[in-house]
Amino acid sequence: MRVLVNIDVPELAPAVEFYEAAIGAKLARLLDDDVAELEYGASLLYLLRKPAGSQATPDGGARQEGRHWTPVHVDFVVADVDAAVERALAAGAKRESDRIDWRGSKCVTFSDPFGHGFCLIELSGDRYE
Repeated sequence: MRVLVNIDVPELAPAVEFYEAAIGAKLARLLDDDVAELEYGASLLYLLRKPAGSQATPDGGARQEGRHWTPVHVDFVVADVDAAVERALAAGAKRESDRIDWRGSKCVTFSDPFGHGFCLIELSGDRYE
């Protein structure tokens, strides 16, 4: 079993460019005009083109591109959080926290240009201590 991460974005090309530049993801393939598959280490990340303002839920909620809160976000594990922070900022990420040190990890929170929250996290081992 495994987990696949899907992120809705208004346009594929800028999102692919952002995640390549910000975290070093690699475009594996375009499945069609609406789906890009990125590789991040052993993980797969899918970007799904869903235009801003399009219907997000059956009850009529619309997608919004601005920063929005969700209880789910993605943590990208990096080898050097300080270098990763600089890379993400240079790519256009918005930093939302100071570095948080917790149980052997170093973590900084961000939002991408499409309003999604994510973290860059450096672990001292394979998981939290």
